Amino acid sequence: MFKINIHLFTAEGPSSVSKLRQLGPDIFLDLKFHDIPNTVTGAVSAAMGLPGVRLLNVHTLGGMEMMCAAAKARDETSLPKSQRPKVIGVTILTSMDDTALRTVGIVGPASSRVVKLARLAQKAGLDGVVASPQEVRAIRRACGKDFLTVVPGVRPQVGGSPGKQSRHRSDDQARVATPAEAIRAGADYLVIGRPITGAPDPRAAAQSILDEVSSALSRG
Repeated sequence: MFKINIHLFTAEGPSSVSKLRQLGPDIFLDLKFHDIPNTVTGAVSAAMGLPGVRLLNVHTLGGMEMMCAAAKARDETSLPKSQRPKVIGVTILTSMDDTALRTVGIVGPASSRVVKLARLAQKAGLDGVVASPQEVRAIRRACGKDFLTVVPGVRPQVGGSPGKQSRHRSDDQARVATPAEAIRAGADYLVIGRPITGAPDPRAAAQSILDEVSSALSRG
């Protein structure tokens, strides 16, 4: 899939979805809806009508009523059930660590907050959540294997050293793992952008990541 975030969507609008869809891949519409239930209902309903959208998301911190409204909008679309985009909930942004959470009044480790929000999203009827690779196993235990996990904060190994990740001060991701680690944890989808777009040779970077994912999958 291609991921369309708020940067591209704000600059180019819904036409960006149509143009990228014409290239073939499905679309992850990463707009992170977070508003009152009525507004989110309208946003999700509109997103359902865009071509090729396979995943879209809302913020779980919008609360139970808002997430239920998003799930209801999904269920009431005229699309056949098999063609409806999955609606997933963003838990805690991967740029935030425990210290950052405390500054906005969220107490406790990020891992426990993420699992609690995942359970809430499942109860509201969402199809899965966005969470860092560090929380995937706990979400699997809490919500089961059919609850989708979409995982950003994925950073390939660098320098050939196991566990050494390409994270620098310019990279705003705080809770990260390598592609292989995320796959072994049970992630359904990996979100990988800057390790490819910022690489000197994006094609080679993408192929290296694919090779790492394939190797992790082959080992079960």
